[in-house]
Amino acid sequence: MIGLGTYAFFWQHSDQVPQPLSLVGAFEATKRLGVDLFQICDYAPLEAMDDHELADAAAAARDLGLTIELGTKGVEPDRLSHFADLAGRFDTRLVRSMLFSAENRPTPTQAEEWLRAALPAYEASGIYLALETYEQIATADLVALIERIGSPRLGVCLDPANVVARLERPRDCVEQTAPLVKNVHVKDFAFARQPGWVGFTYGGAAMGDGLHDYPHLLQTVRPRERGINEVVEHWLSWQGDAETTIRTEREWTRTTIEYLRSHS
Repeated sequence: MIGLGTYAFFWQHSDQVPQPLSLVGAFEATKRLGVDLFQICDYAPLEAMDDHELADAAAAARDLGLTIELGTKGVEPDRLSHFADLAGRFDTRLVRSMLFSAENRPTPTQAEEWLRAALPAYEASGIYLALETYEQIATADLVALIERIGSPRLGVCLDPANVVARLERPRDCVEQTAPLVKNVHVKDFAFARQPGWVGFTYGGAAMGDGLHDYPHLLQTVRPRERGINEVVEHWLSWQGDAETTIRTEREWTRTTIEYLRSHS
């Protein structure tokens, strides 16, 4: 399925705009675009919701016919246990995470111990745990960790844009992780010269206008054939004012959805 994530609504959710969009508002916007999947990823208010608020959010998603995925940062057993519980509330089949959280940066050995402690609950519930590719760990090391653990419910959330900051090539990341991918984050990216030609800025681009060889990802990972969801995100910088930023964010979302629907 094609889905939208909270990072596709980054500025619309933020306190930089006059009327920040609620989570249910993002659900409704997603449905209006003809999309049936939403990933609540790194969305801080989720963890502050009480039982009533969680029940209301889950009911809103069900009423709209949305499939929900969840996302957090960190592999501490308590965190992963909490998100397994949240997954039950939303009837979620996938939780995305990263090895490091704001509070903890485990060694590979510690991360392996924590994952082995948390995974039985995911296996018993039929939930996939997808660890994202990103610059704080080499892709080869992430792959090795997942392969050592060997759980059928542990895999990769593929975001090849992130690894450039580690001087890895996105295509290499795609090829290294392909057999283990359980989820894809979709955004385009590009380099732009700084004023005065003193360096570059690495940031987002409208889908199809940047450096991401998405056809290569489709051919290598085969997400459509394997039932792997593709979740739209953006790296959109502030555009000078709220109105322009929100309009651009929405345009990038529509562009990405159209791109994905036109490429198979």
